[in-house]
Amino acid sequence: MTAKEREFDFTDRDFERIRDLAHERAGIFLSPKKRDMVYSRIARRLRALGLMTFEQYLHHLEDNDDEAQDFVNALTTNLTSFFRESHHFDLLAEQMLAIAAKRRDPIKIWSSACSTGEEAYSLAMTAIETFGSWTPPVRILATDVDTNVLQQAKRGVYASDRVSKLDEQRVKNFFVKGKGSHAGMVKIRSQVQDLIHFNSLNLLAPNWPVKGPFDAIFCRNVMIYFDKPTQYKVLSRFHPMLREDGLLYAGHSESFQHAADLFRLRGKTVFAPTSKAERSKG
Repeated sequence: MTAKEREFDFTDRDFERIRDLAHERAGIFLSPKKRDMVYSRIARRLRALGLMTFEQYLHHLEDNDDEAQDFVNALTTNLTSFFRESHHFDLLAEQMLAIAAKRRDPIKIWSSACSTGEEAYSLAMTAIETFGSWTPPVRILATDVDTNVLQQAKRGVYASDRVSKLDEQRVKNFFVKGKGSHAGMVKIRSQVQDLIHFNSLNLLAPNWPVKGPFDAIFCRNVMIYFDKPTQYKVLSRFHPMLREDGLLYAGHSESFQHAADLFRLRGKTVFAPTSKAERSKG
């Protein structure tokens, strides 16, 4: 998009200020290649607020705490699907059975960037299938920085094409098809929703309203938006949140070699927390 094609002036200074704020408030690293994307998404906020320039918007953002969330929501990318990276759910099933064989207290799982809910519901469906029960010994926390997608996740209502690639039996077991005015939609069954607690959380916030330890933390395709120092900061906070035998499930293109003192590769994009003994050897 050229400057002449743009509805609003968008200067280098505007872009740099937005980059700084995105990193400061949500840990998002925006490369210069993202300039058109930033313009497109923030321009929607200008239209919604009736503003004429990015400079006006930035002043508005600084003066209004309520806009901070809309700013973060506008810049976050929410690409997800049910049972995305399916090997993770196969491993999780094995992990849950191994845990259940050793102890009786609930298995705790955290979906730390749940987006519109597909990941969290996939976790719940995996738990139900693994234990052959609508009430498995599993508790799932699902959080996201984007409050808009979080509300959609809580509703658990999706267009039918969102489940078109799922096994037919899974769709029958876990979804209710809409009728009448809701035709073409599906809704997650209440028994699946009951296993999940949704909450808003910014991974860059100084305090997390989260209580561990967890047996598994899913943080997939999030770290790619953070620079290495921010990644390390988040990973250093995940580490004490996991049990010693817990697992961190990451995205297909995410590698944490720069945090080997915190996590070691356990399998395909799955990491185990580095123990105190291993850290002392390093």
